[in-house]
Amino acid sequence: MKNTTISRGFALMLACMFITVAAWAQGEKPSPAKTATGKVGEAMVTIKYSSPAVKGRKIFGELVPYDKVWRAGANEATIFETDKDIMVEGKKLPAGKYSLYAIPGESEWSFIFNSETGQWGIKRGGETSKDPAKDVLTVKAKPGKSPAMSERLVYDVTGNGFVLRWDNTEVPVALK
Repeated sequence: MKNTTISRGFALMLACMFITVAAWAQGEKPSPAKTATGKVGEAMVTIKYSSPAVKGRKIFGELVPYDKVWRAGANEATIFETDKDIMVEGKKLPAGKYSLYAIPGESEWSFIFNSETGQWGIKRGGETSKDPAKDVLTVKAKPGKSPAMSERLVYDVTGNGFVLRWDNTEVPVALK
């Protein structure tokens, strides 16, 4: 009788632990994977990124420092893909898949398209994993104040290009 009670108690404890772990696993990740897609002219553009949240932090200039290379999202390096050659801010980008990096600045940003893909976005020391030898294209863009606060990092692909929005900042990049 005593062994049966202990066995039932142990089984009940295991069941509760399993249910608790399963419930936690269903919650949203801190920086969930997102995808933005759209047509720009004849080209299909896809941006795959992880979307961190503001969570009351100062984003640009602190969490994401100015004038340092940033993976343009969280977790893995952000991926930019186009199925046709396009013009990015007036410069040619061949069809293909690229890691997208940014260098935020107070008055101007740089966006870097890098041919290496599949890497984690940062190294142990905190610097990005970008290999400068594999940079294909770098363009400049002007940040502005967004009309509404965006708690999560969001990319939108429009007929005119793409826009990065996070916190109270938006940065449009022209594509043709």
